[in-house]
Amino acid sequence: MLNRVQRRWLKRRAKRAGLLVFGVLLGGWLLINSAMLRSAASQPVDAFLVLGGSIQREIHVAELARQHPETPILISTGSPVPCVWLIFQRANAPIQKVWLENCAHSTFDNFFFGLPVLQHWQTRKVQLITSPTHLPRAVWMAKILLGAHGIWVEPDIVVETGTPANREFWWKTGLDVTRSLVWAAVSQVYRPSCSSLYPLAAIDMQQWQHHNFHCERQGHLENQLLKTQ
Repeated sequence: MLNRVQRRWLKRRAKRAGLLVFGVLLGGWLLINSAMLRSAASQPVDAFLVLGGSIQREIHVAELARQHPETPILISTGSPVPCVWLIFQRANAPIQKVWLENCAHSTFDNFFFGLPVLQHWQTRKVQLITSPTHLPRAVWMAKILLGAHGIWVEPDIVVETGTPANREFWWKTGLDVTRSLVWAAVSQVYRPSCSSLYPLAAIDMQQWQHHNFHCERQGHLENQLLKTQ
């Protein structure tokens, strides 16, 4: 029968062994993930992720869609659905690979709900479309959350006009970066689903014309809307 000293020694040894195993596993995962990121960085972009908050970002991605019609696009809680449809129609851009996700209510949610979609698409390199008003918080969060799954992030910064609707604060950045670090670990074993995810091609504009919707003035979509009526 073991005495008290021996039991303490065995517990300490077990803890050290556990920490050693954890360190080896973590180190191995970091090496593998780093290799995946280095490989992805040299590959072409295989998805566009648009963070909602400015119609200028959707105007920009519509132009990208014309140049890269085979690259899927995910717009995370952007402009009203009919406004996005009008933007792509005006740009004569394909909409078959454009998906709208309307579950997100924050920048953290953009990645929370967007990551499973990108994983489903087997994305390895994503072009993140945002604006200076989101910096550097959005890019840091993207590199933490998406990078933890081997997805390389290439920022694409779209300049806005006028007064920005949001402002960045150090405490806001700190909170979101901390949440991202935690979720980077949890998301390895859990994938949330969004109940409001659908293709832009499925939008019925005739039905939307009976609804009272408004688009940002910066979009200048008034004439485009009249053409559809």
